[in-house]
Amino acid sequence: MKNKINYSLYLVTDREMLLDTDIYTAVEDSIKGGATLVQLREKDIGTLEFYNVASRIKIITDKHNVPLIINDRIDIALAVDAAGVHLGQSDMPASVARSIIGNNKIMGISTSTLEQAQEAERQGADYVGVGAMFPTTTKDDASAVSVHNLKEIKDNITIPVVAIGGITQKNVNLLKIANIDGVAVISDILAKKCVKEATEKLVVAMK
Repeated sequence: MKNKINYSLYLVTDREMLLDTDIYTAVEDSIKGGATLVQLREKDIGTLEFYNVASRIKIITDKHNVPLIINDRIDIALAVDAAGVHLGQSDMPASVARSIIGNNKIMGISTSTLEQAQEAERQGADYVGVGAMFPTTTKDDASAVSVHNLKEIKDNITIPVVAIGGITQKNVNLLKIANIDGVAVISDILAKKCVKEATEKLVVAMK
């Protein structure tokens, strides 16, 4: 299962971005438009609400055979039997997280340097998210990463590399030189009036 993950268009959720829809409809519309992986990212809600949202999202992703990754919360990921978890540099050490989730779950780690990416691989990460590639409003503390740095990371680790941070259909072309495994997108999908169409346009722009 883990070896067959398609990281090409990785949707990361942010309910504050949504216009005329709810998170459940937006996730399903994006999957229909071509999203291959979904990360549920909820920063300011309690555990019960997070669990309830994750449970409903999991029904949708399961229906479309798309893996669901939970951001930060290992307990929620295990509680809803998500495909895996994504952790940042200030979260639990990857090696400890791996010992909790086991070897059958996906574990992704946010990185911004080659050293961080190599350490994530050593500690058992299945993929790394690298960014921020471009200016972004969704993560104020994200370090800027050049396309050159992105390519260097891709060339020096063996696990998949997903770029994140301000990626849109207008700039995704700039990342092709790095030969990465996918891009993670938030606002260029969720902040659009038609989520499905926005996802489809990204798929086309990535070709």
